[in-house]
Amino acid sequence: MNLKQSLICAIALCVLGTVAWELYWRSQGYYPDLDNDEALFAAQRKRADKASNSDVILIGSSRIHFDIQLDVWKKETGIKPIQLAYPGATPLPVFHDLVHKTDFSGTIVVGVTPGLFFSSTTTEKRAYRSANDKVEYFHDQTYAQQLNHILSIPLQQNLAFMSDADGIDAMKLQFLLEGIQFGNRIEGSDFPPFPNFADISLDRNLRMTEKTVTDTAFARLIKNVWSFKSTPETPPRELDKEGVMKIFVADAKAFQDRGGNLVLLRCPSTEYYRKKEENFYCRDEFWDELVKQSGAKGYHFEDYAQLKDLDCPEWSHLSGEDADFFTAEVAKIMMNDNSIPFNLKTN
Repeated sequence: MNLKQSLICAIALCVLGTVAWELYWRSQGYYPDLDNDEALFAAQRKRADKASNSDVILIGSSRIHFDIQLDVWKKETGIKPIQLAYPGATPLPVFHDLVHKTDFSGTIVVGVTPGLFFSSTTTEKRAYRSANDKVEYFHDQTYAQQLNHILSIPLQQNLAFMSDADGIDAMKLQFLLEGIQFGNRIEGSDFPPFPNFADISLDRNLRMTEKTVTDTAFARLIKNVWSFKSTPETPPRELDKEGVMKIFVADAKAFQDRGGNLVLLRCPSTEYYRKKEENFYCRDEFWDELVKQSGAKGYHFEDYAQLKDLDCPEWSHLSGEDADFFTAEVAKIMMNDNSIPFNLKTN
């Protein structure tokens, strides 16, 4: 066989292998989806450097990421926010970065998820490290990494096997090996499977999948992760209220002193998380104190009849339909208070 034939055979085998691998993952229920990774975050963080005082930036954890839908916010206010929230992370590093590494003096809406917001102030802990790593990646990102991200987008949007399952690495070798079941394991010792239950777009708008809403067995898989070896009465492993207050309040004052507008938002939670938050993050000592010390305007879902009874299919995030409603109502409430900028003439 000559070199040309060898090349043709190699290409043919590569194409066949790729097609087979793609068809396999699609048969498992996966579909093309963007990775909610550092590069996607960095692309939006770059926008903050050029944002005007009429812009809105969203930061926080997964609740504000799921529950505020960017296009709905734009429909209500005429302004599309920059989404810099990140699942499983505290907003402290991102807020500190925006305050000290930009001259942005517009509006920052901070999603406050008690268990993450008050969790830690050191990079040794996951909630803080996760956000801090994204900030550092943005500042250290090379041109090669930026180009790699740009070139990867068409592949991510068209190939299911490129998906990172919203950061869970479900198709990577390590994850696949860890999923192999061996005998003689202690029952219940393995971390439960964590399926992807959201879709993300280039602007980092995150939306719960319809399957999570309609398939109770699927939603139970996610609940199993949230409640793994824990109950609403189990004390939080990480809690640094005083340290968090000190850091956040200092940055809040610096931001407000230069004319910035700071808004705090407490998104809904239900059942397991609602009980746990009531047990260990009582409102008057945490939320009320945070609003008071920061001098920010605060909006808690429990204070509004139309919001307080919204249900979270897996206890912590709203369905796409409810997120649309929540976003619209929150935007209206904040506009009526003159807490956020709006430009309805663009609608």
